[in-house]
Amino acid sequence: MKVSVVVPVYNEEENVPHLAQEFSQLVGKLDDFEVLLVDDGSKDGTWAKIQEVAKQFPFLRGVRSTNNRGQSAAMILGLNEARGDVLVTMDGDLQNNPADIPSLVAKIGPVDVVCGYRAKRKDTWSRRVGSKIGNGIRNKVTQDGLRDTGCSLKAFKRECLADLPALTGTHRFMGAYFRLNGRSIEQVPVDHRFRQFGVSKYTNLKRLPKTTFDLIGFAWYRSRVFKKIERVERT
Repeated sequence: MKVSVVVPVYNEEENVPHLAQEFSQLVGKLDDFEVLLVDDGSKDGTWAKIQEVAKQFPFLRGVRSTNNRGQSAAMILGLNEARGDVLVTMDGDLQNNPADIPSLVAKIGPVDVVCGYRAKRKDTWSRRVGSKIGNGIRNKVTQDGLRDTGCSLKAFKRECLADLPALTGTHRFMGAYFRLNGRSIEQVPVDHRFRQFGVSKYTNLKRLPKTTFDLIGFAWYRSRVFKKIERVERT
């Protein structure tokens, strides 16, 4: 069973070498895996760093969008390029820990999707409060039952990729799209670390308008999805 880990990155040149080193620790823990670092039109030296580490580590591949299109677009670009039977997503700021990936992958089979949740968040107080409020509002609208929709560390069967529409904001509602398509989901606690390098691309105020707009968009999308067929009759 091949595992593909997709990591969108934007202006993360300092983190790329550290990511590569941490992923190298998975050799022997996953039978067959690849890592796709997806550069979303970075303005710094991120792409050069990806090309450099790809030469050093045979499991690693780089994919580049020449313009910045956003996290969802970069994620879906990488997922479509992936070759694995199991797909894994995570952030590229080193706050997610690659060491958690084997335990998520091991649960795939009986369940379609495994979603991580940050049991002990290493964020500022304001971000933790903002996230808690945001999760509560999102759950009321999406009804996905996830305790931490902001955690990017997820593993899922390849066929679940068809559940994710090519829309801005899809990365925020992956669990909701999976639920909408009847996928079985398990939630597990994962590690969360302080950002050591680079600058966060999100703040509560900056994220609020986009998240609100995307939430309205998801509500509309859900209202347009065909109802599940209970039985098909043929003559």
